[in-house]
Amino acid sequence: MTLFGRFWKRSRRDDSRVDEGGFYALYDSPGPVDPNEKAASTYRAAGSTDFSRWDAGLSQLDSSAALVPKDRGAYWKRAFWLGRRKRWWAVRIFAAVIALFIVLFAWLAITAPLSKSLEPIAAPQVTLLASDGTPIARSGAVVAEPVSVADLPAHVIEPFIAIEDRRFYSHWGVDPRGIARAAWTGRGGGSTITQQLAKFTWLTPERSLTRKAQEAMIAFWIEGWLTKDEILERYLSNAYFGDNQYGLRAASLHYFYRKPENLKPEQAAMLAGLLQAPSRYNPTKHYDRAKARMDLVVGAMVDVGYISQVEADALPAPKLDVRTSNDLPTGTYFADWALPLAREEIEQGYEKLVVETTLDAQLQSLANRVVGRAGLGEAQVGLVAMRPSGEVVAMVGGKSYAKSPFNRVTQARRQPGSTFKVFVYLAALEAGWDPEDTISNEPIEAGSYRPKNSRERYSKTITLEDAFASSSNVAAVRLFNEVGSERVIRTARSLGVGSELPQGDPSLALGSSSMTLLELTAAYAGVAANEYPVRPYAFPQEEESWWEWVFSSEDSTSGRVHEDMEQMLRAAINRGTGEAAELPIANFGKTGTTQNNRDALFVGYAGDLVVGVWVGNDDNSSLGGVTGGGLPARIWKDFMRGALDLPTPKPKESPDPQGPVEPFDIDIQQGEEIPLGDDGTSLRFEEDGLVLSQDGVPVELRLSEDGFELEETDQ
Repeated sequence: MTLFGRFWKRSRRDDSRVDEGGFYALYDSPGPVDPNEKAASTYRAAGSTDFSRWDAGLSQLDSSAALVPKDRGAYWKRAFWLGRRKRWWAVRIFAAVIALFIVLFAWLAITAPLSKSLEPIAAPQVTLLASDGTPIARSGAVVAEPVSVADLPAHVIEPFIAIEDRRFYSHWGVDPRGIARAAWTGRGGGSTITQQLAKFTWLTPERSLTRKAQEAMIAFWIEGWLTKDEILERYLSNAYFGDNQYGLRAASLHYFYRKPENLKPEQAAMLAGLLQAPSRYNPTKHYDRAKARMDLVVGAMVDVGYISQVEADALPAPKLDVRTSNDLPTGTYFADWALPLAREEIEQGYEKLVVETTLDAQLQSLANRVVGRAGLGEAQVGLVAMRPSGEVVAMVGGKSYAKSPFNRVTQARRQPGSTFKVFVYLAALEAGWDPEDTISNEPIEAGSYRPKNSRERYSKTITLEDAFASSSNVAAVRLFNEVGSERVIRTARSLGVGSELPQGDPSLALGSSSMTLLELTAAYAGVAANEYPVRPYAFPQEEESWWEWVFSSEDSTSGRVHEDMEQMLRAAINRGTGEAAELPIANFGKTGTTQNNRDALFVGYAGDLVVGVWVGNDDNSSLGGVTGGGLPARIWKDFMRGALDLPTPKPKESPDPQGPVEPFDIDIQQGEEIPLGDDGTSLRFEEDGLVLSQDGVPVELRLSEDGFELEETDQ
């Protein structure tokens, strides 16, 4: 209202002058007029214009407008950035670099915890003990306690500084001068001690520009968090010195049998020389190379000024003092399985570890002897023995660990054959079937899957107990279909089987799905204990508390079902396909033979032991006439007899040496078997006569009152 109101009022007051041809200057200020400018205002009021003042204002406006940046368009267009001055770019690029450095530093603080540099870069040595305290295996790197720079003499530290990083105490993690000097003279490393610590603590041995950039970044970060002495301590405590020795303390004790605090100058110089290539300069194998490298280290010390040339010339060649203390095997089948489990449970540290296991030294020795005298020929073998709780007490993963460390107990996945039938029959018993119930034992003529019985033996019907004892394939498949694959698979899963089990496949009843021997034996342990699933373990377990027992997820069958299952397992040994495994005490088990005799198994339990035995070829070829009721059953029996301290049957002494000879069925118990040689030939005593058999031969010679008879072997 100020401008237009003033225009309106003055227009009314000065109408006469306007009519005379004058005009009112709209650009005139509406503010109060300076008293000193009275003449000028009078002149303006009369209709005159101050053009000089107007021109001065316009000039000032033009100069101000020149200072306003020109419109370069949207920021995503090229013109917006090309018009920037160099100073503008320099400031912003510098700010971006600083921001990126801060972000990377924070990222390292989160993803690369500093505490990792305190841990040994190699798993420390672990010694495994049997349950009686006998050492059985020792594996892992020799990693001793960390060193302290404050406790080390100067002549121990100086060789490492001189040859590895002579400007260690003056740079910030990366030393460009050191890199240039190393490239020019060939002395000293291109990487600083801080970079080397970063490399073997956090990074891989990859050689690339990306890894070098990561190494430099981590080196800056380490320098920001640790003192120089702390960096040097962690470097010396983790560096590899060859011969499986990690850290200066382990190396000094190994090569010179001295603590690092007591090393002589020449000994320290030789150790410093090993770091560049521990295997190449290993003094126990290449002393001349180690001595030549030591001379290079001494020369670097002279260049830096740590010692004089006279002192360098006076240093003698150090004498090694290597004392061998590792007289245990570095690996066994059991140790290879147990060590990874031990490292999962043990906190990482520098000290050597001694861990007690569940292995029974006597049972392990017995297992080795039994396997050694079994007459396997070219076939391989696996044997595992455990308590019903899952405590593994013996393990043999092959004929010879030295020739083949592949563990056929824990690593080989093979078909279990008829040993899988225990899950089918247990599922049937839980569904309400009884051992005396009958099922058809006639050939299966319908459907795409038509299994056959061994020796083509069929009958119209057969009881479940007899079908299990004789390992009838057609009865097992029919029972599988009656019970349903879901129930059978659920039973196997509850007993701890984790391998793939295809639903709706009737061949599953005959063990067509592969699994490990350890897994299968643990399932039988669950049947023996009637508490499942059973998890095999290699280290003593803490006793379960009452609270843990209440909320335990373990399952079990009813007393009736468990008794019925054991009745059938005993029938399989006492009068079925597993007669060769019969013991003079209560014993339970099942044979298994896969298609074309590729795998032969026997799994069973007696006393407080559950044992699984597998025989087969690694290339999955046929074993010929070997079946589960033959060689595996005899290995099982041989081991059980010694493990349970069962007496070997001997002929009774006749009270009258001149009297008649007593018959064999009185001298030896029914079902007893006598090995006749290392080729697997054995003589078995049965109720109706004698049976002569040999591994690899698909027939048996039976001698009875009716004379000689040749029979095909059971599956």
